[in-house]
Amino acid sequence: MVKEITFGLIGGLGLFLYGMKIMGEGMQKAAGDRMRRILEVLTGNVFLAILVGAVVTAIIQSSSATTVMVVGFVNAGLMTLQQAIGVIMGANIGTTITAWLIAINLSEWALPAIGIGFLITMVSRNKTFRYIGQTILGFGLLFLGMSTMGNSMSVLKTSPKIANLFLSFSSSPIEALLIGIAVTMVIQSSSATTGLLIALGSQGLINFDAAIPIILGANIGTCITAILASIGTSRNARKAAMAHLLFNVVGTLVAMLVLPWFTRIVHSISVTQDFGHLVANAHTAFNLANTLLWVGFVPFMEKAVNVLVPGKDTLPQKAPAYLDKRMLNTPSVALSLATKELIRMAHIAHEMVEDAEVGFFERNRKRIEDTFAKEDVVDHIQREVVEYLSTLLSQSSLTKPQSTRMAGLMHIVNDIERIADHANNLAQFAENALSENINFSDMASDDLRAYFKVVENQFSRAIDALRTDDRNLAREVIAVEKQIDETENSLRKAHLKRLNAGACSPFTGIVFVEMLNNLERIGDHAVNIVEPVLDDEIRIGKIEA
Repeated sequence: MVKEITFGLIGGLGLFLYGMKIMGEGMQKAAGDRMRRILEVLTGNVFLAILVGAVVTAIIQSSSATTVMVVGFVNAGLMTLQQAIGVIMGANIGTTITAWLIAINLSEWALPAIGIGFLITMVSRNKTFRYIGQTILGFGLLFLGMSTMGNSMSVLKTSPKIANLFLSFSSSPIEALLIGIAVTMVIQSSSATTGLLIALGSQGLINFDAAIPIILGANIGTCITAILASIGTSRNARKAAMAHLLFNVVGTLVAMLVLPWFTRIVHSISVTQDFGHLVANAHTAFNLANTLLWVGFVPFMEKAVNVLVPGKDTLPQKAPAYLDKRMLNTPSVALSLATKELIRMAHIAHEMVEDAEVGFFERNRKRIEDTFAKEDVVDHIQREVVEYLSTLLSQSSLTKPQSTRMAGLMHIVNDIERIADHANNLAQFAENALSENINFSDMASDDLRAYFKVVENQFSRAIDALRTDDRNLAREVIAVEKQIDETENSLRKAHLKRLNAGACSPFTGIVFVEMLNNLERIGDHAVNIVEPVLDDEIRIGKIEA
C-alpha cells in the first residue's frame, strides 16, 4: 500500500507540476514577449501595477514566475521598488485562477486534451497554434496529475490513523500552517499545494477547516522562489523579494487571528459547498483581502522593507527618469526632457571615470565592477533616448530650430556613450592590474592621477555647460582640450624617458600609454558635448539641476 501511494503521489505531482509548467509556457509564448514589456512599462502607479501583475500571472499561470521577473527588472533598474510591490500584490490575485481551474475538476477531459494538444503541437506549422496546442497539452497533464494523486490517496481512507492525522489539522491550525509553508517551499508552487489539498479533500481525508491554514501557509512558502532568485542580485532586488515575503506573512498573520470569521465568510460567499470550490474561494478571498489591506500602505511597506534590507544600491536605474511619451505631442517639452535624460546619462558616465580611477589606484574591485555595470546602464539609456527622439521625429512636425536641436542631441548621446566605453576600457585595465599585479612607478602614478583629474574636471564642466546653456563654460571646456592634448604629449615623452632608463617594464608602459589615450579621447568627446551650446542655431535650453 505504501508503495502504491508513494508512486502514485510522486507521479501525479510530477504530472501536475509539468502540466502547469508547459501550460504556462504555452500561454506565455502565445502572448509573445509582450508579457515582459507589459510588466516593464505599464506599472506607472500602484493600482495599474496590481492590475498588470494579476493579468500577467493569470496568463502565465505562475505567481512565482511573475515575481522572479519582477526581481529581475528591479535588479536591472527597469522597475522601482514601489512598482514591484504593486505587481507582486497583483500576482497573488492572478495566481488564484489556477486554483479555480483545479476546483472545476475537468479530469474526464484530461486524456482528450493531451491527445488534442499533442496533435496540434506536432502537426501545426503556425507558431501561435503550436503554443496553443502546448497549452492544451499542459492542461490535460495537469488534470491527469490531479486524478492520479486523488486515486493514490483513496487508499488512505482505509487507514484510520492517516485519516485522523489529516483531520486533526482542523484543531491545530498552527501545525497546518507550518505544513503549508513546508510543502510549498519544497515543491515551490502554491498551486501544487492547492492541488494536493483538493486531491485530499476529494477523498474525504481533510476538511475545509484544516485546509484553510494550509492555504495560508502556501502563500508564505511560495515566497521562497523569489528569495532564491534574489540571491546575488542588487539590494533593491532583494528588497522586492522581501516585500513579497512581508506582504504574505502579514496578511497570513491577520487571517490567522480572524480564522473563525474568515472561514464563515468563505462559506457564506460560496455558491456551492463543494470542497474544491471552497478552497478556490478561500485562496481568492485571502489574496483579494490582503491586497485591499496593503494597497493604502505601499509607502509604509517600502519603508519597512528598507529597514529589513538596509542600504541603497550604488548603481543607477536603467529605466529612463525623464522620458515621457505623453509629451511627444509637445516637441519643445519632449526635447527638454530628452536633454535632462542626457544630463543624467552624462553624470553616470562621469561616475564611471571616477570609479575606474579609484579601482585602478586603490585596487578596489567593487568600483571596477560598478564601472562595468554602469556601462550597461548607459547603453540602455542611449537606446531609450534614440528611440524617444526617433519617435518624436516620426510623430511630430518640428520647426527648423527644433530639428537642428534634435540632431545635436543625437550627436551628444553618442558622445556620452563613447565616453562610457572609454571608462569601461580604463576599468578593464584596472582589473588587469589587479589580477596580474601590475604596478606603475611613483612618478608614473602621480602623472596619471593628475591627468585623470584634469579630464574629469573638463567632463564635469561640459555637463554643467549643457545643463545651464552656459556659453562661457563651454568655451572653457574647449580651451582645456588644448591643455589635455599638450599634457598627454608631455606625459608620453616622460614615459619614454622612464622606459629608456629601465624605470618601468615594456608591458606596464603599454598599459600606461593606453590609459592616456583613453583619457584623451574622453576629453575629445567632452568638447563634442558642448559644441551645440556654442552654435547659435542649436539652443539646448536651460535645464534645472
